[in-house]
Amino acid sequence: MTERKPAGQSWESWIDRQVRRARERGAFDNLPGAGAPLRGLDRPFDELWWVKNKLHQEGLSYLPPSVALRREAHEALQSAARADSEAEARAILEAINDRIREANRRGIRGPSLMLVPFDVERLLQEWRARR
Repeated sequence: MTERKPAGQSWESWIDRQVRRARERGAFDNLPGAGAPLRGLDRPFDELWWVKNKLHQEGLSYLPPSVALRREAHEALQSAARADSEAEARAILEAINDRIREANRRGIRGPSLMLVPFDVERLLQEWRARR
């Protein structure tokens, strides 16, 4: 379909003619999903459907930075609780606290962060009590 639209012809009639010719040649025969209902018609409209679909197809995910930091903070608490030494637990907690302080100081995209740095000494006291 490298043919150019002739001057004086409307785009619609030119495109319709191209589609009709392709249909007559059988270009649309045996396409994947032919005759099957369109997927997702029963879902509410989402203007970013194609972005989400592409991320899903590629096995990727995206979280707004504030939500991702909340998740990292939760995972840091779990990692600190499983740490083999107090020094390791302290390093994990201080690292996430640095990230939280930086996000609160500079601001971060996404929903409100609503995170304050963890009380490292209290958490380490709990860590020692579990040992």
